Parts: sequence; C-alpha cells; structure tokens
Amino acid sequence: MTQNDKTRTTVEIHNKSYTIVGREDAHHVRLVASLVDQKMSEIKQGNTTLETTKLAVLTAVNTMNDYLKLKEDYAKLLGSMRKKED
Repeated sequence: MTQNDKTRTTVEIHNKSYTIVGREDAHHVRLVASLVDQKMSEIKQGNTTLETTKLAVLTAVNTMNDYLKLKEDYAKLLGSMRKKED
C-alpha cells in the first residue's frame, strides 16, 4: 500500500453507520469500532439518560484514561527491563 492509498470501511457504532477512511486495514478498523461500540454500551448501561453527544465524550474520556494508564504501565515495564539488563 502506498502512502496515498486509503481504505474505506463502513462500521456501525451506537446504531449509526460511519465510513472510516484511513490507512489501516478494514479488519483493524472494524475491531476498533467494535471496541468503541462496546465501551459506549457499557457507559450507557450505567447512565441510561445520556444523550449521544455526552455519551461519546464520556467514552472518549474513559478510553483516553485507559490509554494513559497503559502507556504509564508500559513505560514502567520498559524501565524495569532496562534495569535488569544493566
């Protein structure tokens, strides 16, 4: 795939269709969309009156929080591995 090649993948998130255009393969895009849909469903279960926009923002905040925790854990693990190598 050249740098200008992009794939179009249509996914469904929270009962709405979205066409995602990017360089990732369709399988990866579907996986990401599925995880977003699952997270939105989890949050919606605990907050049944949330409108879609607020639900999307809470999903993004929760996902970014999870990402930052994993990034921090990864950095600690790398540090630990480097200490053992020394």
